[in-house]
Amino acid sequence: MSYEAYRRGDPVIITAALTGGVHGKEASPHLPETPEEVAEAAEACEDAGASVVHLHARKENGERDFSRERFQELTEAVRERTDLVVQHSTGGTGAPDDLRHEPLRTDPAPDMASLDMGPLNRYQHLTSENTRALVEALGEEMRERGIKPEMEVFNGGHLNEVHGLLERRPDLLDEPYHTTLIFGGGTTAMPTPRNFLSLVDHLPEGATFNTLAFGPHQLPFTAMGIVFGGHVRVGLEDNRYFRQGELATNDQLVERAATLARTLERPVASPDEARGILGL
Repeated sequence: MSYEAYRRGDPVIITAALTGGVHGKEASPHLPETPEEVAEAAEACEDAGASVVHLHARKENGERDFSRERFQELTEAVRERTDLVVQHSTGGTGAPDDLRHEPLRTDPAPDMASLDMGPLNRYQHLTSENTRALVEALGEEMRERGIKPEMEVFNGGHLNEVHGLLERRPDLLDEPYHTTLIFGGGTTAMPTPRNFLSLVDHLPEGATFNTLAFGPHQLPFTAMGIVFGGHVRVGLEDNRYFRQGELATNDQLVERAATLARTLERPVASPDEARGILGL
C-alpha cells in the first residue's frame, strides 16, 4: 500500500467499529449494545459505505462478554441484515487467555478476527499482556478455522512483533497480511503525520493496512489513510463525536469517511470487493 495505490484509484475498505468493550450508553446514547441494536447500526453503516464490521459482544447489562454464545447471537443478527465482512474482537484487558479464544468459535466462524500484537496499558492498574504465546495460540486457532487475522499495531514495537511473527511462524499468516495502525494516547503511537508515515514505510512487503485514530484524530488520520493507499476504520468504539461538542452516530462517521474517499477520488469498496482485496 502506498501513494501509488491512491494514484491508481484502488478501492478503500471502510471498517465500522460500532461499540467496543469499554464505554457504554453513559458515554453516548447512540452506542449500540444489544445484538438487535448492533445489527441495526451495522445495516445503516453498510448503507453508508462500510464493508467490514468490527464486533464486540456485550452482556445484557452492557458489560463486555467474551462468550461464544453471545458472539453467535450477535453475528447471526448482523448477518441476517447485512452482507458485511464480519470481524470479531479477541482483545481484552484482564481476561483469561481461554476466554480470548471464545469469539473465534462461532458457527460459522467470523471472516476475520483482531490479533493484538503486544502489551497495552489499560487504566491505572491494568495491562493487557498479549504475550507471544497467546498471539501464536490465537493465530493457530484462526488458521485452523479459516479466519483472517487483523493484526492490531498500537505502536512501533508492535510492528516489530508483526515482523517477528512472520519470521517465527510464517505458517500462521497468508498474504496479503492485514494490519491496523493505531494512533492516540497511552500505549498507542503518538498521533503525528511523521509517525504515521514511519509505520507505513515499515510494513511487511505487500501488507494492507487500516488507519485507526482515537477521538479528534480520527478525521485527519482517515484522510491520511486514504491518500497513502490504505484503508480506514471509524466508529463509536474509537470516537464518540462528529465534531467538538456534537455526538455522532456510527453511520454518520462511515458516511463522512466515504464522502472523503470519493472526494479524493478513491472508490469505496463493497463487501465483495473487500473480500477480494483482503484475500478472504
